[in-house]
Amino acid sequence: MTDSDIDGVHLRPIEEADLDEMARFSTDPDALGEYEWMGFRGPGIWRRRWEEDGWIGEKSTWLAIAAADGTFLGVVSFGERSEGSNVHACFEIGASLLPAHRGRGIGTHAQGLLVEHLWSTTQVHRLQARTEAGNVAEERALEKIGFELEGRLREAFFRAGRWRDSLVFGLLRPEEVASDQPDGQ
Repeated sequence: MTDSDIDGVHLRPIEEADLDEMARFSTDPDALGEYEWMGFRGPGIWRRRWEEDGWIGEKSTWLAIAAADGTFLGVVSFGERSEGSNVHACFEIGASLLPAHRGRGIGTHAQGLLVEHLWSTTQVHRLQARTEAGNVAEERALEKIGFELEGRLREAFFRAGRWRDSLVFGLLRPEEVASDQPDGQ
């Protein structure tokens, strides 16, 4: 990975112009990649959700990963996964890059930007991410931004004709220490 691969990469709200590229996630197995493709879906779901809430919702939010010039590279997402009545205590994050942008650190950088965004704009305490066992690139990306492997969910989902294990990674909000407080207070 070089700095030029991630220079100017940023997150932004999804725009109407992104919807055709997003529709590829429903119609092109290569667009999502081996570990995310779960079969064909109606491409209209992307526009319907955009018309409903612009992909910024109470239960889940998707943001575009964009190059410095605004070109759509993929998406990051987060959604409510809190236990019990602890609303906004835990969010699950994810990312999907279009094939031409994979393997250069852009996805890792984008997920790091999402973590920073969530720490600075929400009170969420825990972030988690799941990936299929064997998706080494995503495992490494999550570890690079501070996530720790917490466990394996055996046969958690069905893809490509068989049940697959899912790995769960977690990251807790860093403790904030007031600089004017003595240790232990």
